[in-house]
Amino acid sequence: MQEKDIDNQPAQWAWAAARDARMRSYSASTGYTDAQKLQGERMKLALEMLYSAKGIHLNFRERFIALKVDQPAVKNRQALAQFEKDWTDAGVLKRVSAQGIIYRIPKV
Repeated sequence: MQEKDIDNQPAQWAWAAARDARMRSYSASTGYTDAQKLQGERMKLALEMLYSAKGIHLNFRERFIALKVDQPAVKNRQALAQFEKDWTDAGVLKRVSAQGIIYRIPKV
């Protein structure tokens, strides 16, 4: 899977940014079908098996579903490589930042 580094800075008021992100995610989730939401949940479960992380967060956005892996450590590299190959074929993008890894599922 092709990775792209992004330069995100941490928010000054983290609690306010988290609350705003939850509200925006809920609002954007209404534009997705149940099948698309299920795809995001399944990918989250797979990431929980592949990574040891502080947290894995599902976030709905206007054009894609984002799955953030916070402070990741890989548990199984071979399985991760296979999953990433399948996800690449499905159009999922991987972005790496100082805050963690973000997988993007495009909205169809």
